[in-house]
Amino acid sequence: MLAPISWRVPPRHYGPWEQFVSLLTEGLVARGVDVTLFATADSVTSARLVATAPTGYSEDPTLDAKVEEARHIAAVFERAGEFDLIHNSFDFLPLSYSRLVDTPVVTTIHGFGSDVTVPVYADHADHVAYVAISDADRHPALPYVATVHHGIDVAAFDLVTTPGDHLAFFGRIHPDKGTAVAIEVAAAAGLPLVIAGIVQDQAYFDREVAPHLDGERVTYLGPVGPDRRQEVLGGARALLHLIDFDEPFGFSVVEAMACGTPVIAHPRGSMPELVLPGRNGALVGSVDEAVRAVAEVARLDRAGVRRTVEERFTVDRMVDGYLAVYAAVLGADAAGLVSSASRTSSGTLAKRVLESDAP
Repeated sequence: MLAPISWRVPPRHYGPWEQFVSLLTEGLVARGVDVTLFATADSVTSARLVATAPTGYSEDPTLDAKVEEARHIAAVFERAGEFDLIHNSFDFLPLSYSRLVDTPVVTTIHGFGSDVTVPVYADHADHVAYVAISDADRHPALPYVATVHHGIDVAAFDLVTTPGDHLAFFGRIHPDKGTAVAIEVAAAAGLPLVIAGIVQDQAYFDREVAPHLDGERVTYLGPVGPDRRQEVLGGARALLHLIDFDEPFGFSVVEAMACGTPVIAHPRGSMPELVLPGRNGALVGSVDEAVRAVAEVARLDRAGVRRTVEERFTVDRMVDGYLAVYAAVLGADAAGLVSSASRTSSGTLAKRVLESDAP
């Protein structure tokens, strides 16, 4: 498993790619899969850990990101002969090593920062198996072996049947994520808004968010880690996820639902695959629709909201999906082993799976 090294695995607060790597790695190990995780040295895992970077370069500004990434990726491919499969989730850069080794490579594509990277994926499509994290994020120019939605540890979130009287925004403070729109909707709905997340665009924060902060109607908590996600997401009447881009997936969306909190989102990217109107939230096209939806989703059965996650977005379902991908890539001999691992959480899988994920 080649993890991103922007943050540690699992992330202390922000780091969705690192969160994915941690959940999948631990899920595979629980099935008896022999996993070597390439991540930062301060990562916490039950897999075998190999590290070249001491910590995430986003956490230590003295580290040079490109230098650390080069050392990190090279460490994986220099040992490729030790593994039956390399699972690359480190974006496009490791693809440049893939023709230099005989070990099959699976790449989870976490979205496209720009179409400029698509030709890189296309150049390597003949020998690398691509996995999409949502159907919406499949690029028409690329072949995919599967779509595997992310899973979460549902047991880490408690159902909250009696929430508070506030709304929540959880995510990067950036125009793409719709923080300012969430403030507008909360004000129009007459409800306080609690904001949690890293500031990714300081000018946007200073101009569109900071003037509204008063600790009562609009409160900013800063980055929130796993220890407070339950409190922030579970205590809200609804999560406002009014994104202005085609988001490949949304961990906070599924985590809120696991607490029973419905989600109000713009129908962009993967949101129609996650948000089921009338069951776990609402898809809206304007501020007025979002304001009306605040009252509508409050009538949803919060236990029913949680069930939509238990049925569709568990770690076990994600692990099953990737075991099927590994079987398809490794062939018939591996299929039996993967099938065996997928039937039991204590079975043994003789194949060693190396998974790689990048920022």
